[in-house]
Amino acid sequence: MSNQQTENIRIYALGGLGEVGKNMYVLELDDEMIIIDAGCMIPEDDMLGVDIVIPDITYLVENKEKVKGIVLTQALEDHIGAIPYVLRELNVPVYGTKFTLALAKDLCNEVKVPGKQQFIEITSNSKIKIGTTPVNFFRTNYSVPDTLGMIVHTSQGPIVHTGDFKFDQNPVDQQTTEMGKLTEIGDKGVLALMSDSTNAETPGHSASESVVADGLKEAFHEAPEAIIVAVYSSHIHRIQQILDASKREERSVVFIGKSIERAVSIALELGYLQDPEGLIVSQDELKTKNRSDLVVVTTGSQGEPLSSLMKMAKGSHSLFKITDRDRVVMSAMPSPGNEKVVSQMIDLLSRTGADVIYGKEEKVHVSAHASQEELKLMLNVIRPQHFIPVQGEYRMQHAHRHLANSVGIDDSRIFLLEKGEVAEFTKRKGRKGNKVPSGHVLIDGLGVGDVGNIVLRDRRLLSKDGILVVVVTLNKSHKQVLSGPDIISRGFVYVRESEELIAEAEKLVSASLEQLIAQNQTEWAQMKSQIRDQLSRLLFEKTKRRPMIMPIIMEA
Repeated sequence: MSNQQTENIRIYALGGLGEVGKNMYVLELDDEMIIIDAGCMIPEDDMLGVDIVIPDITYLVENKEKVKGIVLTQALEDHIGAIPYVLRELNVPVYGTKFTLALAKDLCNEVKVPGKQQFIEITSNSKIKIGTTPVNFFRTNYSVPDTLGMIVHTSQGPIVHTGDFKFDQNPVDQQTTEMGKLTEIGDKGVLALMSDSTNAETPGHSASESVVADGLKEAFHEAPEAIIVAVYSSHIHRIQQILDASKREERSVVFIGKSIERAVSIALELGYLQDPEGLIVSQDELKTKNRSDLVVVTTGSQGEPLSSLMKMAKGSHSLFKITDRDRVVMSAMPSPGNEKVVSQMIDLLSRTGADVIYGKEEKVHVSAHASQEELKLMLNVIRPQHFIPVQGEYRMQHAHRHLANSVGIDDSRIFLLEKGEVAEFTKRKGRKGNKVPSGHVLIDGLGVGDVGNIVLRDRRLLSKDGILVVVVTLNKSHKQVLSGPDIISRGFVYVRESEELIAEAEKLVSASLEQLIAQNQTEWAQMKSQIRDQLSRLLFEKTKRRPMIMPIIMEA
């Protein structure tokens, strides 16, 4: 327990609740804020043209003098993907393990964050102060190296955040979750536990990562020609298993995809990935190798439209084409809500004629998150006074609440929060507090937040019914139409097959303009509005479609 008196504690999420990804949690301890993670997420289907989604940090920026630091619990982009954009606004120290910080720094270099960032390396044995608050850590077991949970010490009692974890008794790197530290802090009394809910609906225990090694060996055996493996770019333990299986089959390994090339390079440099046999070859050596001697490791396991695997599935990748004698191994499961897109990509891969191996029964992937029995074990070891299910869709948080009930935690001590909702603690008593602003910020190319609801609405409209552009040239002083109206259709109707409709639309616009000129109404805004309204009614009557109508009036 901290000697520093913490009268009021507020815990809330700016991302990661009611969704998978975009993790960002905030502990507000009187006048100090500690941020846990700064992740991004894949855009939802209706976020057309958007590259990634990050949390809205408006509330943090408004209170930037209170923010004392950011702790990154692991290196996947759903935990670090927003860090460059956050550091543009908040010049605060960032704490993380060696591998996590290496990837975070690389992201900052790629996005070109101005100024000098403060990255402070920690380990599971580190004991630090963030602001005036003592914080220490415990090692967790996950498919990414160097993952941590954290313990924040307050005068009301410790707050424990598990990070991503599972209790793997035979991990690839032999680094098990530090149960001793969890037991010790549980014995002292924990004010609140924030625990990962991703697999709260999955019964039993999550399988050991070591199972995948055998699954990959079977999948690689007697493959006719090239083997293509799709993985998460930061799953270094899985990539090590792929190297081991490739060694057994005497195959060279090439990595294709910007994010995986970067992660592998960093992991090799820091010693998290071992390649003593020199199996890894460059992309330039692809043409010199026989296909039957190759393992191609790439990203795109979630069906991302611009990923290397999707391009290979479509036959449009410049470096590598999949043939009917190849074998594709999907060493990753679809993220919740992403099943349809992944299914469509597997269908595309199957159309190449390649042998596609995927799914749990093939043992080429296991979940990296704790299942129900492990989540109950965490609850029983920590024995928190209050419980906050975090990191997952609402149904997962809801399932986690039931697990907590089953081990004796009453609903009155459980906070099932939405983004922005606050759990507030005073004198070790918890209650719901006032909400803080939260939401999405959309990243599109170099633009940060300039694509909002209005732009998305227009994109959806354009994608649904297309656009009609009406071009007219007027002489205002003589009150006459000099040219037009000319109508251009894109995504609405094919003009050559809809000449009658276009001619009728042009007549309507001409009549509307003549009426306005006769009434001496020549304000551009009024003229555009009337053209848009009348044309919209005609087109809906004739086609039952509502294209975006864009009148362009030029003056000569």
